[in-house]
Amino acid sequence: MKKEEYADLIKGLSDKELTFHLFLTQIILLTISVILGMILFNSMAEFVGLFTWNWQIVSVGGTAGLAVVFLDLFFMKVLPSSFYDDGGLNERIFKNKSVIQIAFISAIIAIVEESLFRGVIQTHIGLIISSLIFAVVHYRYLFNWFLFINVVLLSFFIGYIFLLTNNLLVTIFMHFIIDFLLGVTIKIRKKN
Repeated sequence: MKKEEYADLIKGLSDKELTFHLFLTQIILLTISVILGMILFNSMAEFVGLFTWNWQIVSVGGTAGLAVVFLDLFFMKVLPSSFYDDGGLNERIFKNKSVIQIAFISAIIAIVEESLFRGVIQTHIGLIISSLIFAVVHYRYLFNWFLFINVVLLSFFIGYIFLLTNNLLVTIFMHFIIDFLLGVTIKIRKKN
């Protein structure tokens, strides 16, 4: 599918249909995560052990997430808008949602994607493969070289944070902060 075809497909979907497909994608990724988890982990306790409540969730995950958001906002300000053109999907998903809905969507995405890409894939296959799969799953970014490089670097950064902390709650919180704040930014910009 070409970039123009993808953009037309997105434009042809209602907000309700986009939200449905977003959650369907997350259900598919969660199903893959559960199946792979049952195959690759020796026990459920081994997987649950990757979730640790400690100070690193906010100090490391929160700080890293905020750093990514501030860097992204800086680049959005200084680079041409075409560098951030994802075919309009992010704008369509977030512009008409309430802050609570943005938080809910961001939390679901963060939990599901981090559980699969860091918790299952990175734990068993490694940082490089998990980061590349993460980037490819974000299909819409393949049409834009800047966004593709951005998502690859972001995935490696999140994966590195997981290597440092071995705590999925850190990367889930980091992923949540990024998606939530950028989603709210999209909402505010479109409202104005």
